[in-house]
Amino acid sequence: MKYLMYYFKQLHTYAGKILYINLLGMMAISVFEGLAILLIIPMINVSGVIDMNTQTIPFLHHLDFMKDNPMELVLPILLGGYVLIILVQQILQNKLTIQMTRIKVGFINSLRLKIYHSVLQVKWEFFIKRRKSDLISALTNALGRVNSGISQLLNLISAIIHTIIQIGIAFVLSPQITVFVLTCGFIISIFTRRYITKSQIIGINTSEIGKSYYAGLTDHFNGMKEIKSNRLEKTMHNWLDSLNNRIVHEKIENVKLRNESQLFYKAASSILIAFFIFLSLKLFHSKPEQLLIIVLIFSNLWPKFAGIQQNIEIIASAIPACESLFNLQGECGMERESNGFNRNSKSGHHLQIENGIECKDVYFRYNKNESNLNLQNISLNIPANCTTAIVGRSGAGKSTLIDILMGLLKPDHGQVVIDGTPITGENVYQLRKLISYVPQDPFLFNGSIRDNLILVRPNANEEEMWEALTFAAADEFVKRLPQGLDTMIGDRGIRLSGGERQRLVLARAILRKPSILILDEATSALDTENEAKVQEALDRLKGTMTIIVIAHRFSTIRNVDQVIVLDKGELIQQGDFDDLAQEKRGVFSHLLGKQLEVSR
Repeated sequence: MKYLMYYFKQLHTYAGKILYINLLGMMAISVFEGLAILLIIPMINVSGVIDMNTQTIPFLHHLDFMKDNPMELVLPILLGGYVLIILVQQILQNKLTIQMTRIKVGFINSLRLKIYHSVLQVKWEFFIKRRKSDLISALTNALGRVNSGISQLLNLISAIIHTIIQIGIAFVLSPQITVFVLTCGFIISIFTRRYITKSQIIGINTSEIGKSYYAGLTDHFNGMKEIKSNRLEKTMHNWLDSLNNRIVHEKIENVKLRNESQLFYKAASSILIAFFIFLSLKLFHSKPEQLLIIVLIFSNLWPKFAGIQQNIEIIASAIPACESLFNLQGECGMERESNGFNRNSKSGHHLQIENGIECKDVYFRYNKNESNLNLQNISLNIPANCTTAIVGRSGAGKSTLIDILMGLLKPDHGQVVIDGTPITGENVYQLRKLISYVPQDPFLFNGSIRDNLILVRPNANEEEMWEALTFAAADEFVKRLPQGLDTMIGDRGIRLSGGERQRLVLARAILRKPSILILDEATSALDTENEAKVQEALDRLKGTMTIIVIAHRFSTIRNVDQVIVLDKGELIQQGDFDDLAQEKRGVFSHLLGKQLEVSR
């Protein structure tokens, strides 16, 4: 329950005094409803259908003067008063409902933005360790259930306020009957506690099924090409069919539980009402007018009691989602990387690169509980405005080193220094403002080519866009597209070929005008002609920016200023391309020879 109360406190902080205004409004609505019930007795009396003694009922004896006036005059007044009370009550109810809806929607939107903001600021390792689908599930399914839990908690508070006021009116009318009914209600609530526990268990199962659903669909859509090419449609269909059966089972169990609890509550309530009417007449010797009012009040309250029970069950089923979201926020807080969106950080001088990047005795492991290191004893220098290639066998640690240079990963030991300034959490955001990164697996957003380009430079004009496209050898194919820059390219750029996607991502990186350009095998998906064009463009950039290239095809790095060779997480060679190629027993010469054999 503490997780739900945590979000309720946040709602209180968000809404402030408006919640108290709504609380007073709820109390007023309950008072109006009580007054409407009390007016029934004088209306019956004036009508002459039944003669009741209003002297025994508090507040109503003040209306005895109406007996001396004609029914044709008094009855319309009473009926008009009754209608007016109901109308005022309903108008107030409508205003409170709209206001509360505005508060709940605004709060959930602010909570969604707050969680997303927290996720954006966590370290890269956070995403390596977790399924992205779990984050999507948290921001959709879990957040929706938290919203439901908070809504039901507000409904519960409203129902409790209404119940307390109505019970207060009933207590004034007949303390003995009211205490008896409340005692019976308390006994009933003891037996209904098991339904709350079952609801919480169902809520846990619902959370797990939701995570599996989002994870499966994310994997399937990301791997749709593999599914189609390997004829796995039936396997994937069977997976979803099996999960659907679990979803149906949980839904049915949930409905069964709700119906069972409502059946128990209504059966017990009906028996209780019949029993208390019998005792009122035989034991408490209640007056008819008192009994009528109390029956009306409690007949109106029992649905509220049942609603309270249902609210509590829904709240119980939402608690696992609240816990999941709470834990996610806590993890994001612990894994927070830097000042994130605060572009006006006051963390010393502005970071820039004039001399170069230096790794000083860097060690790193992904799994902190294991002794195996992914990088060890890495000490190297990358001169500014030079081109450096990082090569090595698969799994040698090339991408890990790049992630450390970009500040995505923090070394376990050692440090990365730019112009004498160590890269820390305080200035890592400044570092990334200097960098453009082109991954081996290019990523494009679902939108137009223009949308993807201006993402990195919103103020870029069309001339600058075409310059970047020309540099990346992408201008010709973009000109051939139906809408040119405004052509929609689909999810992850699926409407383009692999080479076209890679060239667009390269153009986007160049458009940003970085000080450091990092290319992770950025020409791997290009044909020979376009690779040569891009290579010529990169050669033209030499001396204007710091370029770091991860290369698998050594033919693309003949003109670099230095080559760094990694093997099993260690720096084993560093130097000029030709010098390393002549070291016959070196790893670089061995890898180069293997590539020459394959290319023959």
